[in-house]
Amino acid sequence: MRILVTNDDGIAAEGLVVLSAVLSSRHEVWVLAPDKERSGASHGLTLGSPCRVRRVSERSYSCSGTPSDCVVLAMLGAIGPKPDLVVSGINRGPNLGTDIIYSGTCAAAREAVLSGIPGIAVSCASRDDRPRYGAAASFVLRNLDALMAACSSGDAFINVNAPSSDDEAMRARWCLPGARIYDNKLESFEAPDGHRYCFIMGTAHDSGGSELDDSGVVGAGMLSVSSILALPQAKPGFIAEPEFR
Repeated sequence: MRILVTNDDGIAAEGLVVLSAVLSSRHEVWVLAPDKERSGASHGLTLGSPCRVRRVSERSYSCSGTPSDCVVLAMLGAIGPKPDLVVSGINRGPNLGTDIIYSGTCAAAREAVLSGIPGIAVSCASRDDRPRYGAAASFVLRNLDALMAACSSGDAFINVNAPSSDDEAMRARWCLPGARIYDNKLESFEAPDGHRYCFIMGTAHDSGGSELDDSGVVGAGMLSVSSILALPQAKPGFIAEPEFR
């Protein structure tokens, strides 16, 4: 199988290197990833200016654009044959619950589904200085067919989060995404050039949801696996048409 591996942490990220190596043991892997970190890029696309693509090594390329750009370019043949599957990651840090909205890692998997092929986003839900990606990578490799089958309807991508671990026998649980609350803070200063520079700081924490949602599953030492709709849909149960004025 021909697999495109991408991410939002950049072409040199350890998680991407580990994932590519593991998948290459059984599959034909091509890499097209941003040339620098694009965390929080969500589903941004580069419009009105070109994306620069540079060959790094055999079947490995960097791109000046976003994770979504990387998938679009690969699907259009910019680096080689069209992939059969996109695996995005392994992200350094969690993509749980509300994180999915902002995540460039998840956006690449979503773009794959929108382009007509399965997409899997993979994250190491840890802030460790030296995260271990082995558990996430080995899980994806041995369950690749099942994860692709879960995308077979063509309307959802799969989001996987794993604790920092090299345990190849780590258990996984199918679950719903939970919710995350962001404690955003502003740090700013006036610079000598006359501009005000603002930094959005802060942390994310769980909203105290079920222990069976993705945050709870990862917190219990297991991999969380969730199906995420690629397209917006009306709220279930919405039947009555409102009267507009």
